Amino acid sequence: MSSSFEKYQKRRLISSYFSVVISISLVLFLLGLLGLLVLNSKKVADYFKEQIAITVFLKDTAKEVEITQLKQSLALAEYTKSAEFVSKEQAAEEHQQTLGENFIEYLGENPLQNSIDVYVLADYVTPQKMEEITTELKNKDFVDDVIYDKPLIAQLTENVQRISFWVLVISGIFTFIAVLLINSSIRLSIYAKRFTIKTMQMVGATKKFIRQPFVWKSVRLGIIGAIVAMLGMGIVLYYLNQSFPQLQLLSDPVLLAILFLFIFLMGVLITWISTFIATQRFLNLRTDDLYY
Repeated sequence: MSSSFEKYQKRRLISSYFSVVISISLVLFLLGLLGLLVLNSKKVADYFKEQIAITVFLKDTAKEVEITQLKQSLALAEYTKSAEFVSKEQAAEEHQQTLGENFIEYLGENPLQNSIDVYVLADYVTPQKMEEITTELKNKDFVDDVIYDKPLIAQLTENVQRISFWVLVISGIFTFIAVLLINSSIRLSIYAKRFTIKTMQMVGATKKFIRQPFVWKSVRLGIIGAIVAMLGMGIVLYYLNQSFPQLQLLSDPVLLAILFLFIFLMGVLITWISTFIATQRFLNLRTDDLYY
C-alpha cells in the first residue's frame, strides 16, 4: 500500500515539475521572440527604407564626363548605399516588358531619359534629409529633375516611429505578464508542499534551512526551462534567417548573445525570487491557515 502511494506521489511530483518547466519555457520562449522582434525591428525598417530610390534624370545634353563624375560622387557620398546608371535604352526595355508592347514604334522615338537610381542609407531616409539631397542634386546644370516617393517616405517614417513605440510598450507589458505567469506556476508547486514546510518548521528547522532546497530546485527548473526556450528561439531564428536572408538576422552575434543571456538570467532570477516569496509566505502562515 505504502509502495503504491509512494509511486503515486513520485508521479505527481514529476508531473508538477514537468508542468513548471513547460510553463517557464513557453513564457520565456514568447518573451525571447518578442526580444528578437525588438532587436530586429530596426533592421526590418531599415531594409524597407533602403528599397526606396532617388531617381536623378539627366538632360540629353549631359556629357559623358559629367555623368561619370556624378556617378562617382554619388557612389562616394555618405548617404549612398548604391547608385545605378540606367540608360534611356535600358529604361525603354524595362517599360516594354512592363507594358507588353513596343511604345517606341508607336511614338517614333524614345522619350525616356538617362537616369541614375540612388539607393540611400536608412538613416538618411527622412523627409528632411531626402529633400536636402534632392536640392543638392537639382543644382547641377546637366540634371533635369530629381524625384522620389515623398508620401511613402513620410508615411514610412511616421509608421516606424509609431511601431517602435508600441513594440517597447508591449515588451514591457509582456515582461510583466511573464513574471506573473512564472510566479504563479512556482507558487502552485510550493503550495502543494505547504504541509511539508510547516512540519519541518514545527520540528525546529530554520527558515533558511527549509527554504534552501525549494529555492535551488526551482532555480534548476528555471534553468531547464530557459534552455528549452533558448533552443526554441534558436530554431525559429535559424528558420527566419534561411527564409529571409536579406534581413541579416544573424549579423550581430553580440546582441543575440545578450538576448539569450537575458532569457537565461530571467529564468533563474524569476524562479529564485518567486520561490523565496512563496516559501516565506507559507513559513509565516499559522497552521490553521494552511487549509484555506
